[in-house]
Amino acid sequence: MTKEKKRILVCSFFALTLGFFGGYVGGQISTGVHGQKCQNQSFGWQQACSLINAPQTAWKGWQGTTRGLWTGAVAGGFMGGLVTQKTRR
Repeated sequence: MTKEKKRILVCSFFALTLGFFGGYVGGQISTGVHGQKCQNQSFGWQQACSLINAPQTAWKGWQGTTRGLWTGAVAGGFMGGLVTQKTRR
């Protein structure tokens, strides 16, 4: 395998790994933040509020996942490029 192919493989690995990690973390944060909307209600109203806001919370979680995926993939590709860059002599 040539050095160029190894470099592409390393960059792709970093981009995919950080992309999936960023997607997971972004979804968890977005869902958690949006889900706290009903926390200051009494028990009965809290359940009703959670039920009413469930579709919106799921949508916000999906948006956080896609944002985290893209951000992680870009950051991972950049990091992979830094790790595999050629040194000047």
